[in-house]
Amino acid sequence: MNVTLPPDYKPTKKESFMNNQMREYFRQKLLVWRDELLSETNDTLQHLQEGGNLEPDIADRASIETDRSLELRTRDRARKLIVKIDEALERIEKGSYGYCLETSEPITLSRLEARPIATLSVEAQERHERMEKTHRDE
Repeated sequence: MNVTLPPDYKPTKKESFMNNQMREYFRQKLLVWRDELLSETNDTLQHLQEGGNLEPDIADRASIETDRSLELRTRDRARKLIVKIDEALERIEKGSYGYCLETSEPITLSRLEARPIATLSVEAQERHERMEKTHRDE
């Protein structure tokens, strides 16, 4: 699929859902997000590799360890997001992107704009969360 988007293109409800331009818009949005996450990950790895010198003060060492732990958790979250972005890109290729995995209904454009890796409609997501809460409370 080779689609050129106008620079000011934004998907609208007026056009047919997940037409070529809309798919390309979300594909580019996902690729930019993925590149940003990969760049941040590389910066973190470089920072962690540089931080080899030990601070003599125990409070400073504890602070550095806390910072490293936080960075690693953030990177782990980014790694999981990259997997979800790759899955969304795969759904774009297969033509199933933008449709709820449970109901097969279109996911709203506003939801996809806010969370381009969304796999469930708002209604299905809310049902899912209610079920999880019910099972947690048991």
